[in-house]
Amino acid sequence: MKNLKTFFQPHARCNKTSAALLLMRLIMGTAFILHGLGKIQNPFGWMGPEAPVPGFFQFLAALSEFGGGISLILGLLVPLFASGLAFTMLVATSMHALVLKDPFVNPMGGSSYELALTYFGLSLVWLAVGPGKFSLDKMIFGERK
Repeated sequence: MKNLKTFFQPHARCNKTSAALLLMRLIMGTAFILHGLGKIQNPFGWMGPEAPVPGFFQFLAALSEFGGGISLILGLLVPLFASGLAFTMLVATSMHALVLKDPFVNPMGGSSYELALTYFGLSLVWLAVGPGKFSLDKMIFGERK
């Protein structure tokens, strides 16, 4: 049980750093809620009937995005949901870059893998840095010294 508690304990941070992390969590969390909102309404079939991705994996992606957005905003269970977001965004990046052959940035405004790769990187930041002191994780699990 101690290892589980430690997994969710954010590292001690100063107020300025924690405020910056809070702002980043609010922005990214809101974006993921909006990205996941349509998916969570049809979690096992949001990709359509011809999707090559099984419904269970569509559900995991919908949960990662919508639930991960809520998690980031609240600062609750951030390492768990950041793991889900990182995996989901790695799959999205791979799908756009390798399968669909989309460019990194599309100057015409079409599909690209820039956003998925950015969210993948930011998810890794949440895993490495944690949510900061202005989070429910800190209130519930305490802080690593």
